[in-house]
Amino acid sequence: MATEQTLLQVRDLQIGATVYPPDAKPHDIEIVKGVSFDLAKGRVLGLIGESGAGKSTIGLASLAYGRGGVRITGGEIFLRGQDILNINKKDIRSIRGSKVCYVAQSAAAAFNPAHRLMDQVIEAARENGTASKADLTGRAITLFESLGLPDPQHIGNRYPHQVSGGQLQRIMTAMALCSEPDLIVFDEPTTALDVTTQIDVLAAIRNAIKQTGVAALYISHDLAVVAQIADEMMVLRNGEVVEHGDTRQIIEAPVQEYTRALVNVRAIDHPQAADTHTSLLNVSNITASYPGSAETVLSDVSVQLQPGHTLAVVGESGSGKSTLARVITGLLAPSNGTVEFDGRQLSASLDGRSRDDLRQLQMIYQMADVAMNPRQTVKTIIGRPLSFYFGLRGKEKATRIHELLESIELGPEYADRYPAELSGGQKQRVCIARALAAKPKLIICDEVTSALDPLIADGILKLLLNLQQREQVAYLFVTHDIATVKAIADSIAVMYQGQVVRYGPKSRVLSPPFDDYTDLLLSSVPEMDVGWLDNAIAGRRMESAGH
Repeated sequence: MATEQTLLQVRDLQIGATVYPPDAKPHDIEIVKGVSFDLAKGRVLGLIGESGAGKSTIGLASLAYGRGGVRITGGEIFLRGQDILNINKKDIRSIRGSKVCYVAQSAAAAFNPAHRLMDQVIEAARENGTASKADLTGRAITLFESLGLPDPQHIGNRYPHQVSGGQLQRIMTAMALCSEPDLIVFDEPTTALDVTTQIDVLAAIRNAIKQTGVAALYISHDLAVVAQIADEMMVLRNGEVVEHGDTRQIIEAPVQEYTRALVNVRAIDHPQAADTHTSLLNVSNITASYPGSAETVLSDVSVQLQPGHTLAVVGESGSGKSTLARVITGLLAPSNGTVEFDGRQLSASLDGRSRDDLRQLQMIYQMADVAMNPRQTVKTIIGRPLSFYFGLRGKEKATRIHELLESIELGPEYADRYPAELSGGQKQRVCIARALAAKPKLIICDEVTSALDPLIADGILKLLLNLQQREQVAYLFVTHDIATVKAIADSIAVMYQGQVVRYGPKSRVLSPPFDDYTDLLLSSVPEMDVGWLDNAIAGRRMESAGH
């Protein structure tokens, strides 16, 4: 039953689309199947679920918008009592950007690089005629200050590339708030950020919501993050509501099995491997810069990795993690230092390495979508290293492809599928199989789970650990996800500004006393606790006061 405070009413919302398979007739699918909820002024509803659950589709429907051919096929949406699905285009345009605003996942992609930030922040409010340019500029500066942005008087004069990712995400929040809307849809606004940046952006968003009294839909697949923002949560799966309730109840006493699985994600019990007293990979005193740049990206970096072990290289963006991986694989020649592998020194550049060097050191990339040729079938993708390294042909090759598909828990029925016919998790499994096809001794995993939903990422990590036990392959795991590190690592190297600031067995690296940066990194990882953000901010303030 709606009350005077009810801002948004969604009743039996149904959303569909038409799909056009390459070798079949077009057919309609249901994306959202009869979802209903109310949202009151000043309240935040968290929409939780894996990719394809319908979260963003429902958020965009609150703007009476269907993305990419998606269409609202049934139900009602009322904003302040007005049926926004049955008004003309002119009225809809006047609502979007004024009464309802949207904060996208990637602020970098949402801003025009050719225009100054201030012009973009106030643009929608100016278009809707809510205030003069001078008043809107003053309002934007006040918002910049409340969002904790540096130099709020002048930061709007910069271009998007002249601010950090975290600052750009906060500026996008200011853009949404500038029109003084009734409702803001936050669509995964911190997913692309490092944990150290995420905590600042989360705090800024939460404070802005409290100060303005705006209602919000907060969309995410990360339950721990949403728990810091939302008053209530709605868990979605396959377009249907699994569970809906108060945030504390969802976190502390979930009713449904699927919700409990989300709450308990990353509960992997991986014992630390025994010391073998041998070294498979020995990186010694590596210093590196990119061609044409005088800036040192890596400075005197040294790490070791034992056979069958996992070394996690962790740090925020720009710390040098992926650059170290490039040096190890020969894609970037260092200016100083050596890389030894399996008892021999590797050539600094890829051209100088033998075919067997290439075979024994494989890589799995972050974005499986762009790591595979979309015009090749799964069997072609997996089969190429079998031909290249071992000369397999015909029946022998087909048998090995089927074995590899079984090892990644997909099965031979996937052999003739194309990447577009696979889910995100299945694509990453195919990339794992392609790496395993070479029978490597070391696989470098570069943020291989960061683009995946938590439950799917959990499955990938468990698969990698099972394969490690079976094949005795070593992993160098590049990540900024501390939860992943805790789950799978035997040893850890913490990187900051191109240097290793903490290194050793997992048990030692994750035990106090900590250096300042590792302490900041570990304390910035959201926990499945409603009060975590308050405690984290209070801890930072105490540390600042102590210094």
